[in-house]
Parts: sequence; structure tokens; C-alpha cells
Amino acid sequence: MSRAPTLLLERTGPRVKAREHGLSLLARQAAFTVFLVLCARSATADEAAAWLQRAANAARQLNYTGTVVYQHSGRVETSHLVHMLDGRNEFEKLVNLDGPAREVIRNDEQIRCYYPDAKIVRIEPRTFRNAFPSLLPPQVNALTEYYLFRKAERARIAGMEAQAYVFEPKDGLRYGHKFWADIASGLLLKARLLNEKSEPVEQFAFTDIQIGAKLDRELVKPPFESPPADWQVREALPGEVVPQETGWSVREVPPGFSKVVEGYRQLRGKAVAHIVYSDGLVAVSVFVEPTPSTPQQFGPSQQGGINIYSRQLDNNYLVTVLGEAPGLTVKQIAFSVARKPSQ
Repeated sequence: MSRAPTLLLERTGPRVKAREHGLSLLARQAAFTVFLVLCARSATADEAAAWLQRAANAARQLNYTGTVVYQHSGRVETSHLVHMLDGRNEFEKLVNLDGPAREVIRNDEQIRCYYPDAKIVRIEPRTFRNAFPSLLPPQVNALTEYYLFRKAERARIAGMEAQAYVFEPKDGLRYGHKFWADIASGLLLKARLLNEKSEPVEQFAFTDIQIGAKLDRELVKPPFESPPADWQVREALPGEVVPQETGWSVREVPPGFSKVVEGYRQLRGKAVAHIVYSDGLVAVSVFVEPTPSTPQQFGPSQQGGINIYSRQLDNNYLVTVLGEAPGLTVKQIAFSVARKPSQ
């Protein structure tokens, strides 16, 4: 499920915010499908599929507005979120309510991030939907094989009656997830990421929300049509990740993770190899670039629910792996990155 809070994530590089790596939670856009039957009191596979599809559709198709609280690493960040569907077009606006001022505007094609203190606006193509309360695309076999799905308790979230659902990992290579969905609409109201000890490491939740309200387009407009003369405009190139063979591979991909993206993206003015693996709930990004001339931090680090591991490869390359997965998982992937054998 922020990667300042990143409910809508602008991706700025491999070591930036937790959810800015191509696929990801508040929780993480799209639809899941079929899951397995667990026991007599568990939800059936059809029930799981129906709920996940409903939650994904609700996030895209409903109008809603409310206050979202993001908790991670002992920090609490609050934002106001407005989402509306105008015909077939989606619009979303996120405004930080504490900390540095920031507004994020998203439509079907583009994300604009406004930073008034720095007088900067960043413009990027929208390549993935990875913002709370959305969900990631499915990889059904992995989900049924590597997670146990169960229907949990009912609760009141933001004044709404909600049903909780849990994905428990069957191994130590991935985190657990707990979602609370509004019973009436199916919209996700709360999402929690759980570590190997079932301890929460990251959480998003609405504290107040209006669902199905009639919203005016003015509520999702940017602060100005054209940036003032003293503002900088930083615009990413369309098609940020160019799909193609990179010549790099991961020799020991954790079971259940499949490659969903491989290509190059521009970072700091140079082409960087970017490979994304997903198990259907979360994604792990692998970045390979020539070793920068500036000193680098190697080894593990963490940002909220995102673990990061960086290492030098062959004295010429910097490998950075990040994702919502245990530290040992990202480290295993980092040390498995290698050149593909010559044909």
C-alpha cells in the first residue's frame, strides 16, 4: 500500500520513496481474480475474487473525498484526497495537510506534483495505478500458492461499516497484508502491511470519507493553469520505462514472483536498467546503473514498509533493489543480479 506521503507516487529514482518503483499498495490499481478455499469459515475462492474485483472497481469508478492518514517508521502524515470520475475519465487530487506543502494531481494520462516551498512542478506520464485505495494487477497462481486468504472481522472505519480481509504469506519471503473494505460500496478504507512477525510496518486509513458524493471538477484542478515565471518545470519523457531487453537478469527470483516489466528509464540524465517482479500483491524493483561518481550508500536501508538493498557489481555497476518485502528477500535478489549469458 509513499512512498512525504505518496498516495499518488511520483517516481524519482531507485532510492526514493517507498512506492515510487513502478508497481506497488495504497494498495497499491486494477483487479484481482481467483483465490483458494481455505476452511469452512474462510471465504471461498469465488467470494475472494468477487470482493477483490469489487474493491478495484470501486477505487476507479466511484467519487469519494476524505482525509487519509499514512503511518510508517513512527511517523504520521495526513493528506486530503479527492477522486472523481467524469464520464470515462478519472481525476484525483492529493494535498498534504502537514509537513512540506505538496499537491499531487493525477488524470488518466499524467501526474503533476506541485511543491510550493521549492517552487517546482514535476510532470510525469501515468504508467501504473499504484495509489491507495487501489489494488495491483493479479498474478493468480502466485496468490493462491503463496498466500492464505481469509475473511476476518467486521469493524467501523471512518464511520463506515467495513469487512476485513487478510493475506497471510506461506513463507518468509513476503509480507502479509490486511485490508478493510466498505461493506456498502466495496471501497478500501484501510490497508496494513505486516512484517514477518505480523507487526504493522505501514498503514493507510481514511479517518473521514464521503463516498458517492457529487463533486465539482474545481476540486481536482491544479493550483494554477500555467506555472509562475519563477517556478521550475521538470518534465519526464513520455513512456518513462522503455520495454526492451536490458542484458541483466535475476538468477534466484523468490518463488511466486514473476517479471512484469523490463526496460530502461532515464534517471539523473542517464539510462538505467529497470526490472520489476511482482507476486500479485506487491512489487520489487531492480535498478542497474553505472556506478555514480559520487559516494554511494551500500547495504540495507528501509523507508516505511519498503526495504532497500544496494551493492556494487564488478566495480562498474550499482545494483539497487527495493520493494515491500522482507530485507532478506531484497538482499537475495540484489546478490542474484547478473549479466545474461551471451547467445
